Amino acid sequence: MALTDSLVQLSQIFVENKVLVKLVTAIIILLIGFIIGRIVGQIILKLLKEIEFDKTIKKATGYQHALSKKISKIVSYLIYFMAVLMALESIGLTPFVLNMIMFIVLVIVAISILLAIKDFVPNFIAGYSVRRKGLFRVGSKIKVGNVEGKIIKISLLDTHVETTKKDLMVVPNSYFIKNLVVKKK
Repeated sequence: MALTDSLVQLSQIFVENKVLVKLVTAIIILLIGFIIGRIVGQIILKLLKEIEFDKTIKKATGYQHALSKKISKIVSYLIYFMAVLMALESIGLTPFVLNMIMFIVLVIVAISILLAIKDFVPNFIAGYSVRRKGLFRVGSKIKVGNVEGKIIKISLLDTHVETTKKDLMVVPNSYFIKNLVVKKK
């Protein structure tokens, strides 16, 4: 009797809060969204191949890649994402999940920017310092670390050195700040 009463109470909770209905609705939305995403992606791929999109892009830009496949996948993933958002909305979790997604995207963007500029900033500062102080000029013969040769070009990020064997070495300017530079005559 106690077990039956517990099951009845549990079923009343599900019916009153419509939890089961919300979960079933979310699953149906996901299934339909994934099916539609796959179908639309395939249709777009066929359309782009029919109009020879990749050949047209190659003629216009010289860029040869399977852009039609990438475009169809992007459209499919957008539809999948919208289906997930709609399913979350039917459950009532959308604001929380969207805030988490935005936070994760912002963290990824910040990390990407930091990784992108980690080498740029020291080389730029060192290049500015080398130019301002006039430590060496184009045509100077130098030895720094295991690099020895004649300077061909100095930019803000790197310096081009031609070795005695006529090899061209591109040396980051931060290398000159971190190592002893010997000017040869």
